[in-house]
Amino acid sequence: MKTFADFGLEPKVLQAITELGFEEATPIQSKSIPIAMTGSDLIGQAQTGTGKTAAFGLPLIHKIPASEDRIVALIMTPTRELAIQVSEEIGKLSRFKGLRTLPIYGGQEIGRQIRALKKRPQIIIGTPGRLLDHINRKTIKLDDVQTVVLDEADEMLDMGFMEDITAILSLVPEERQTMLFSATMPPNIQKLAQQFLKNPVHVSVIPKQVSAPLIEQSYIEVQERQKFEALCRLLDIESPELAIIFGRTKRRVDELSEALQKRGYSADGLHGDLSQNQRDNVMRKFRDGSIDVLVATDVAARGLDVSGVSHVINFDLPQDPESYVHRIGRTGRAGKEGSAWSFVTPREIDHLRFIEKVTRHRIARKPLPTMAEAIEGKQKVQAERLLELVHRDDIQEYKGIAIHLLEQYDSVHLLAAAIKLLTGEKKDVDIELTPEEPIRAKKRRPDIRSSGRRFSGGSFGSNRGSGNYRGRGGSNRTYGSGSSRDGGKGRFDSRGDYRKSKSDDYMDR
Repeated sequence: MKTFADFGLEPKVLQAITELGFEEATPIQSKSIPIAMTGSDLIGQAQTGTGKTAAFGLPLIHKIPASEDRIVALIMTPTRELAIQVSEEIGKLSRFKGLRTLPIYGGQEIGRQIRALKKRPQIIIGTPGRLLDHINRKTIKLDDVQTVVLDEADEMLDMGFMEDITAILSLVPEERQTMLFSATMPPNIQKLAQQFLKNPVHVSVIPKQVSAPLIEQSYIEVQERQKFEALCRLLDIESPELAIIFGRTKRRVDELSEALQKRGYSADGLHGDLSQNQRDNVMRKFRDGSIDVLVATDVAARGLDVSGVSHVINFDLPQDPESYVHRIGRTGRAGKEGSAWSFVTPREIDHLRFIEKVTRHRIARKPLPTMAEAIEGKQKVQAERLLELVHRDDIQEYKGIAIHLLEQYDSVHLLAAAIKLLTGEKKDVDIELTPEEPIRAKKRRPDIRSSGRRFSGGSFGSNRGSGNYRGRGGSNRTYGSGSSRDGGKGRFDSRGDYRKSKSDDYMDR
């Protein structure tokens, strides 16, 4: 494995790397940095979380002089969260060199961005839509751009940004270095590369095991109507530091976050229908620990990088294996261990097996937690909190009242009361969530579409059998799964799975 000193990076860049605690380069960095340093165009294929930002960021920082006062580098990302994350990381790597970076994204006041542009940043990191807005306003000019990076290119195209990206790249000088990074290489990515990259070098880092080894993966087979109680028990037993719970739809996220709040958990929801201020408030609370449970859809969670997430819980299974890998990758980061749990209804077992096959990882089956285990779990957590306080020096002022109480009451009774007080009474609130249809693994069969190309009709990617497709903006729209004129009042069959009533009215949620 190479060290960063092997790449010929300038001392100020190496100083930043050392202070950040990085020693050895990751595989994608080892393969990409030497090529990028030569100025060649590059296609880098690697999964999320493999160090791609430093792979393109370090050569970029190395070659830009601190005296430069033009926009000479442009990085495009699919989401505002990823734009902020990339900007922060490049800012850290370039801090001794004194380069100026600026994230540009929708949802932030454009006037604020225009004022920041007057400080003449050398590196712009932005989402395609907002970048085009600035270009049309003539507040961003790309005439001097020498390097373009397309980060998470497959996600950008998946979210419908092909036209925007093409328009932006057509305004950048032809004499430039272009680097494209993507987890997958579907035909539309290959077409984009052929159009805008010149003799690119292709480097690929495909792990033997797609799922992260530091993540313990488990599933609980549970009936749809039992999911919420199972979730509450799991949270009580596991006592996560920070947890992300994934729901399949925006309605599910709203109902589930509200239900958890009613039960006394510090939770909030995140999905695409929230305003930018609402999204920022939720993420701020999650990052500073004001809430410890974040309920989110796949689209809302794209690009999230929050340190300290100890648990990911798939309340609903995702539509495809790639989404599963992306979800569980929110935990087990930076060398820390993480736990990933999935709730699977009996009719979804085949779909779970398909996820196991693609990810090449066996997911362990665990029993449904009992109420007694949940109560015991909560008590253990509070007992540990008490023991932590015992060893601290700031409890002297409480010893007087403690001695007074011990003179009147039995010590065991007092301690039991203290643990009960800390544990708190579980709010006995009846919760009814709108049921979701199970995802069923479909038989793979050829499907001829209008383009004449042949596609597989399986669950991977677009699941036609469940009516799921992804349109512009990346939202998962699901038809035929529960929003109805009669309030979704179907029924549960003998196996506990939801069956729609005949009056169900299929709506886009």
